[in-house]
Amino acid sequence: MTFIADWQEWTREREAKLADPHGFLAITGLHWLEEAPQRFDDAPGAWSTGPGGVSVELGEGETILVDDEKHSGRYSFGVLPERASVFATWGDAVIEVAKRGGHDIVRPRHPHHDILRAYDGTPRYEPDERWVVPATYRAFETPRPVTVGAAVEGLEHVYDAPGELTFEIDGQALTLTAFEGHAPGTLTVLFTDATSGVTTYAANRSLQVPAPGADGSVVLDFNRAANLPCAYTPLATCPLPPPENRLPVAIEAGEKKGKTLP
Repeated sequence: MTFIADWQEWTREREAKLADPHGFLAITGLHWLEEAPQRFDDAPGAWSTGPGGVSVELGEGETILVDDEKHSGRYSFGVLPERASVFATWGDAVIEVAKRGGHDIVRPRHPHHDILRAYDGTPRYEPDERWVVPATYRAFETPRPVTVGAAVEGLEHVYDAPGELTFEIDGQALTLTAFEGHAPGTLTVLFTDATSGVTTYAANRSLQVPAPGADGSVVLDFNRAANLPCAYTPLATCPLPPPENRLPVAIEAGEKKGKTLP
């Protein structure tokens, strides 16, 4: 693929994910679970959490599907690890059960939600090979736990940082703390820059980084700097970048401000 065609394919995949009928734009509520059972307008049953994890007591006529199995009455999701999500189907909705910042939450996702129906695409900078930047990865002797804030006030996330990335833009030396990526060996970077709050989302953007070579060489393609869910919905618990990842330069590449709706 050419550089432009590859970027266009990435863009198509991003837009398909954003328009997913059960994606994060379909979230209708962010419910924090307690030991006392609670019912919510956008989910079935009464939900609670405790030492045994999350459970729901479904009312008469209420059923959910978990892993294609129908359940009624009381159902236990068990103890979820941090950043895990389990999904249950309820009619045309999907109920996400998750743990974020040490708290169990329920986030229903409805395909007819106003934010999803109003979504008409994310603006982006035009792709430019200037923003494909060579970098060097330096692994720490042991991964460092890094505590960062979140889009939700009072919530904190802890990530293991296996190392850092160094690179230059316009002759200026820069460094980013990297977190573990989605695939083994890959990395994720959370950052802000001089465009944040001007043309790009103020709180954060993310960049997926391929596995570095044996010599630490790797490429940062800022044309693929992406918004996190909190750029579109207030019902997201996205992490904020660590202080050292607030870059003093303008990264005029990647996704611009999302269209967050009240």
